[in-house]
Amino acid sequence: MEVRHATAPDQIAGASTDWLRRRFLAEQLFVPGEVRLLYSHEDRIVVGGAMPQDGPLRLHTPDPLRSEYFLERRELGVVNVGGPGTVTVDGTAYPLAPKECVYVGRGAREVEFEGDAFYLVSTPAHATFPTVAATLDDAEPVRLGGRDGSNERTIYKYVHAKGIRSCQLVLGVTVLEPGSMWNTMPCHTHERRTEVYLYFDLPPGERVIHLMGRPDETRNLVVADRQAVVSPSWSVHCGFGTKSYSFVWAMGGENQAFEDMEQVEIGEMR
Repeated sequence: MEVRHATAPDQIAGASTDWLRRRFLAEQLFVPGEVRLLYSHEDRIVVGGAMPQDGPLRLHTPDPLRSEYFLERRELGVVNVGGPGTVTVDGTAYPLAPKECVYVGRGAREVEFEGDAFYLVSTPAHATFPTVAATLDDAEPVRLGGRDGSNERTIYKYVHAKGIRSCQLVLGVTVLEPGSMWNTMPCHTHERRTEVYLYFDLPPGERVIHLMGRPDETRNLVVADRQAVVSPSWSVHCGFGTKSYSFVWAMGGENQAFEDMEQVEIGEMR
């Protein structure tokens, strides 16, 4: 488990590309045969990737968590970002098709992955909710954007106040239509939550230009397939790709209100 400390907006003035990537971009979450994890002190979010190869992989308990088992004081969202697979929680198997999700509540002791690639997001939890799997049909789809703005997309809400219940985790998947490249525009910030974007379904050799930073002092990260960007509460999070793609968005913080955000008009960005 890699550990990264929290950041402040005045730290990025004059920051190099390498510094920005080391602080905010998770480049190597998916390694065949491994479960890789990143602990961010931004709202204590943990993100990770599991790539089973020769058999099931078990979610381990890294020393920085200081716990008997991973979910002793945490909850977990898992999204299948590869081919068909299965997540097994305390002996109960949850088959997942691509882009489907399983929420694992606090107190689950054993989590195993079998399949291609799974994306993990975990937040601290002070309450316990049932483990639940959901398909794209179960999610709450919201159609946004249009062809004229190159941002025609569908948002699938999985873990939220009116969907799968959780302590503080909010999670979903956004799928862009062919020919659409922009996401989350106009953009926004969350003063009460950290958000993480995991980009996937991006063809080899293609990239997403992810915009971050204060609205009036933006920076960019060039992001490849299956890489994640940790966006602190003070940072915008939006981007455009050289091809269409999908991404998992996940939040943790003070509340679960999906609409609790500070909108930024396009003309105000710098």
